[in-house]
Amino acid sequence: MINEITSELARIELENGVKILYAVESGSRGWGFASKDSDYDVRFIYIRPLADYLSIDDYKDFIEVPIHGLLDINGWDIRKALRLYRKSNPPLMEWLSSPIVYRDEYSLAEKLRALSEEYFLPVPSLHHYLNLAKKIFKDMLITEHVRIKKYFYVLRLLMACRWIDIHKTMAPMDFHKLMAGLTIEADLKAEIDILMERKLVSIESDIEPINPQLYQYFSETIAYYEEKIRLLPRGVHSEKNALDALFCSIAQEVWGGEITAS
Repeated sequence: MINEITSELARIELENGVKILYAVESGSRGWGFASKDSDYDVRFIYIRPLADYLSIDDYKDFIEVPIHGLLDINGWDIRKALRLYRKSNPPLMEWLSSPIVYRDEYSLAEKLRALSEEYFLPVPSLHHYLNLAKKIFKDMLITEHVRIKKYFYVLRLLMACRWIDIHKTMAPMDFHKLMAGLTIEADLKAEIDILMERKLVSIESDIEPINPQLYQYFSETIAYYEEKIRLLPRGVHSEKNALDALFCSIAQEVWGGEITAS
């Protein structure tokens, strides 16, 4: 699959006339709890030729490729990525800590990591993870059996909420690092470890009966953060000069020539 992903990234570059700056695994393989038949969820950031950014025509700011076999791959234009970074977009922030990197030939990711402390916004990130957890858990409540992966989807999201609440930084993408950085109740940790053992040898469609202990933890943790987040200001980050300068520096790094922000 690594060879297939590498070839697909090269094909995307050639067919779209772009340079891919950074490409990573963004799904369960990056989270550290992939099943035997999990997809490869590849996400990338690319830059177009400079002339495209100076044109009066609008260019699509994303590239989507039809899912083929186990490969799900798509990416964002650098300007779209930087606009979302300015808003502390959690998926983008996660990409920067992915343990599986397929392409990192330029300095974009390194420079974004260096700015992360300045641009990370805890409250919008809490909203993101909490709302996703609520949605998935709501769907779990209407069934008698649940896919194993759903347990870990909710666990990862709620543990990310705990991390942000405690550390005030972006939560690690890797579930094992996330858990290692938190103090987890012993009985809860034991349940998670047992479930993890089954998850790693399962397939995507394998199901589990309802786990009362985990359901109680999900319900109580969601209620806790719903109440807590209600009292917190969302916060915004309007400063864009550093990101304008970053865009110019990456464009110069890739395409050459002298480029400066206005």
